[in-house]
Amino acid sequence: MPKMLHTGQVIIDLVMAVEKLPQVGGDVLAQSAGFEAGGGFNVMAAAVRNGLPVVYLGRHGTGRFGDLARQAMNDEGIHIGIQTPAPRDTGICVALTDASAERSFISYIGAEGEVTAEDLNSVAAEVGDYVYLSGYSLLHEGKAQALLDWTLALADTINVVFDPGPLVESPDSPLMQALLPRINVWTSNSVEALRFTGAEEIASALDRLSEHLPKDVLIVVRDGPQGCWIQQQGERRHVPGFAVKALDSNGAGDAHAGVFVAGLAQGLNAHEAARRANAAAALAVTRWGPATSPGAAEVDAFIREPFGD
Repeated sequence: MPKMLHTGQVIIDLVMAVEKLPQVGGDVLAQSAGFEAGGGFNVMAAAVRNGLPVVYLGRHGTGRFGDLARQAMNDEGIHIGIQTPAPRDTGICVALTDASAERSFISYIGAEGEVTAEDLNSVAAEVGDYVYLSGYSLLHEGKAQALLDWTLALADTINVVFDPGPLVESPDSPLMQALLPRINVWTSNSVEALRFTGAEEIASALDRLSEHLPKDVLIVVRDGPQGCWIQQQGERRHVPGFAVKALDSNGAGDAHAGVFVAGLAQGLNAHEAARRANAAAALAVTRWGPATSPGAAEVDAFIREPFGD
């Protein structure tokens, strides 16, 4: 069976629930707080819980946060590809979720912001594997070029999945211009797609993305509770979402991406994989915390329920 090689960043989230964000210079009391593995961990956990073997091909640090990251990955059955910890600690992110279930982040990059060609070659990418790239990785000076060079050297039989994240805002940088022709699967939310393309609505964003990407690329754009849009070779389809009461949107997109790739790796077509991903994201928003993706059996049961039809 194929595996996922995740080249992004595992960090530790300090997750806090608040009624509203404080004003500048102000203070608010949180209803809850806790340290959780986050960042790329969320996607990997979702994929593993839905039957796809995963290797983490990012750095992890020496210190309390690195220990937490490794423990979380070991607990999920995620294989750590780069065995030796870096001299510095893993980074952290303060994740604030307000009463509307929206979240805001403040991140500090640690050991995960660096990688070498030797690190990336420590695990072989094999025919049919899915290499997962995060747009965050392209912003780290100690990681971006080595990751790009390694990705472009991969055989055509390896599937490259790209998640731009919120900070990659256009296709114009030299790194993006080099990477775009190698992408096989694009996965993002609608805000990221609109920002990246400069479009004002999803249909236009899908059209513009197809102009930048290879002709056979599979594009997935999430649209919150409405579900997602998928497009490949000019065929576009809306896959409806599932109605739930949202408590925390943190990690929902990651759950969607991980479950979607797991579905593709197991031979599902894009629509079937997207429907399972929509169900996983819907369940994820009903729970507090970043890595809240359900497992395969729970996704199956949710889809079988009357309101899931």
